[in-house]
Formats: sequence, C-alpha cells, structure tokens
Amino acid sequence: MLPPFDPESIPVRARDAALPALDRARLRPDSLRARFAQPPRWTPEVFRDARTALEPTRAASVLIGLVERGDSGLQLLLTRRNARLQVHGGQISFPGGSRDPGDVDPVQTALREAHEEIGLDPARVETLGTMPVYTTITGFAVTPVVALVAADALLRADPGEVAELFEVPFDFLMDPANHEHRSWNPENGAPAGDATPRRSFYAMPWTSALGQRYFIWGATAAMIRNLYRLLAA
Repeated sequence: MLPPFDPESIPVRARDAALPALDRARLRPDSLRARFAQPPRWTPEVFRDARTALEPTRAASVLIGLVERGDSGLQLLLTRRNARLQVHGGQISFPGGSRDPGDVDPVQTALREAHEEIGLDPARVETLGTMPVYTTITGFAVTPVVALVAADALLRADPGEVAELFEVPFDFLMDPANHEHRSWNPENGAPAGDATPRRSFYAMPWTSALGQRYFIWGATAAMIRNLYRLLAA
C-alpha cells in the first residue's frame, strides 16, 4: 500500500510549456473522427508507475467522453468519486470500472460503467476508438475509450459512486503548459529530493468559472497526456 499523502501539496517540478498547444481546428469532432479513423504512428508515454506496477489482475475501461458546447468547443466529462469508496475515494476520474464477464470488449465495459455511474445512455455516444492500455500501480489494465457524447444527453450521477459530475474545456487539457510534473518520495509521502526515491505523476489543476478548483492527477492525467500525444502526432 502507498502511504497517504496530499498530491496538491507536492511542489511542481516542471511544466511542459515548450510543447505546442493543439489549436481548436484539431479539437473539433470531425478532426477527431479523422484522427481515429486513420491513426498516425505515435509513441505513448510509459510512466514509471506502469513499469513498477503490480502484475495486472483485472481488465478495466474508462470513457473519455467529449461533449461539444457551442462556441465553448469540446468539453471533457469527468467525475469526482464518492469519498467513501475504498479505491481512489474522492479523486477525479473518468467514468469507468472493471470488466464484467458478460462484456464483449473494452468499449462495452466503458459504456456500461458510464451508464451505471452517470446515467449516460449508450445510444447517445459515438465511439471514436481506443487508446493503449494503461496499467495502474494497483494492477488494473485500463483501456481508455474515446467518444463523442451528444450535447443533449441526460446525465445523472449515481451518488453511491459519484459525488460530482463536471466538464473541463478540452483545449485547456490539450495545452501542455497546463501539464505539471510533480514527484514524491514513496517511502514517506514527502516531496522527492534529488537524493531520495522518486515517484512522479502528472497534474492538471483547473479552476471553473465559479471558482471551484479541480485537481486532476495520477492515472487520469496520464491518460489525458497520452491523448494529447496521439492528437499532436
């Protein structure tokens, strides 16, 4: 088990301001459809946690759902998990979960879980494609499923699993200047120094127009980062 620590208290080591932000033209539904229809050669980032993770024991999927909101452009659907959940309680995540024996593929897992967690009707989803499996340090082999969600889809969070459902501007997340590198010492949960053991993670803090702060980090941020790599290739 990893020691408890506050990821927001870990200092920012670097930001990727040198990498180009994706312009709005590449973040439109038609552009995304074309990219997934003919994906380019690209190299996913392999994160340290993936190299030191437990042997994967459970397959899982998450839905990276994008909703077009008029002049505001695409928005990414995210949830804040119920704080009472045993796994990643209170953290920000995509809708998703473990594969059931009856699921025919990772897409069905993601759609089923999204329906259970946020009431999303699969008929209101246009699946674009999947991304490489992301292995969590806890041993889950997670397939990210990228999809467009109808703007008029009715959503209702299951309070037993989801404390909050919210949207983040996709262009904010596709700007590496907003991708923070943070490192901590896995032995004691303190910020990592130059001579201490280090485990690193991405963080993408975002503040809504109403002043609500959301700290996106860990596996969720890592999958967003790899989506940037795919779209930027």
